[in-house]
Formats: sequence, C-alpha cells, structure tokens
Amino acid sequence: MLTREDFKTMGIELFKKAVTTIPEDIKELLESAYKSEKEEVAKIQLKNILENIKIAEELNYPICQDTGIPIFFIETGINLDFKTIERGLIEATVEATKIIPLRPNVVDPLTRKNTGNTGKHVPIFHYESVDEKILKITLLIKGAGAENMSRTKMLNPSEDMESIKRFVINTVKIAGGKPCPPTIVGIGIGGSSDYSCLLAKKALLKDKNTKIEKEILKDINNLNIGPMGLGGKTTSLRVCIETASCHTASLPVAVNLQCWAHRTASVII
Repeated sequence: MLTREDFKTMGIELFKKAVTTIPEDIKELLESAYKSEKEEVAKIQLKNILENIKIAEELNYPICQDTGIPIFFIETGINLDFKTIERGLIEATVEATKIIPLRPNVVDPLTRKNTGNTGKHVPIFHYESVDEKILKITLLIKGAGAENMSRTKMLNPSEDMESIKRFVINTVKIAGGKPCPPTIVGIGIGGSSDYSCLLAKKALLKDKNTKIEKEILKDINNLNIGPMGLGGKTTSLRVCIETASCHTASLPVAVNLQCWAHRTASVII
C-alpha cells in the first residue's frame, strides 16, 4: 500500500523533472523551428530559448523564473485513498518550493496574500478512472503569461469547424507575444463551459497531431507573430484537440495556451 510519504517522494521528483527540463519532443520541435526559421530576429529568439534550456538542464535550475502553479492529473484503475495522494503531493509542493527552489506564486484571489505554492484548492487535482490497473500521476506546470491569454466561448450549435478555427486563430492573434510564443495550443470542444476548459488543458499533454490540428497550426503560424511576438513563422509548435459530447443546443469551445516552456512530468505505477 502506497503511503503519504511515498506520494511526497514521487511528487518531489516530478517537480524536479518538470521545472528543470523540457520534454524531448518539444525540444525537437524548437530545434526544427530554429533550423527552418528565416527571420533573423526570430532565429535569435529560438537560439536563446534553446541555450536557456541547455543551461537550465545542466545546472538543474528552473527553465523559467515563473515556476507556475502545479496541476496534477491522476489516472487510475486501482482503488486508492485520494486523500493520501493529495496530502503527499501537497507536502511535495511545499518541499519542492524550498529545495529546487520554486518561486512562491499562489495568492488569495481577493486579499492577494501570498501562501507559497499551496492554498485553497491548490495544487489543483483532476482525477480520471481508467480500465488499466495502473496509477499515473502527471504534473503540469502553468505559468501566468500563457494561462492569462486562454479563452472560452459558447458558440452557436449551428456553427461548424470553420467557426471553431476562427475562434482559435483569433485567440492566438489577440494573445500576440504575451504568452511567450512559440506556444502549444490546447483546444477543448464540447462538454459544458467548465469541461471544455479542462479538455483544452488536457489537450496540452497530447503528442500526436491530426489533419485538422495541422491545418490550424499552419494558419496560426501564418499570423507572423513569431517567437516572443517579434515576428517570424514560428508562432506555435503544436495544436492539440480534445472533444466531448455536448448538449444539442450548445457548442462550448475553449483554448488554453502554453508557452514554449512546456513543463510536465509523469510517473506510472
């Protein structure tokens, strides 16, 4: 039986990996973008990003000064005590803040009093039941720059994929350089207003692209926002979509943006 201390240890290791490294597939996308980018300023920005990643990984330093807020996705087909998991991961958050260290980012929404990296409903936990007899814990770090540019909209149910595309592309256009592009674009379609937002965030964790996702990515990169908003063809690295059935009279759509510093790590038991 896994204990609170076990989950604390796992959580600390997830934090260490997530905030000081970048997933290999994202690094490859950045390297590919650097090689293919034609604009000089954009190329310099991509080079700086890649050098930043290299230094952070060598020194075990955070990739970005905004070490975000922690969001845990827990998938399991095992009968577990979720309170034990949560207590362990909350303790891991407190400890990781001290030893890595992490910038204390969490505040009361009204008083703005800083509470470190934990607080009311933070870390954020999302649970999903799966058929396999496993436990998978994924940590996603979300900084404010990209999160602040996320949007949701209740479209008319008679609207089609072209309307969804326009909303997504317009969201990226409005965001400009604020989410520290090149970004990853998560799109949630369906469900309800709240669930579409969760789908959009879960979409950030996908690593495969469909035809429609590639089409949207091409349209986004034609905006010429470029790395750090300074122009160029590399505005986004990837577009991923998650869907859910919805009410016949609704069409919820959400867009969640993630900066180039896509910080995530998983453990499977």
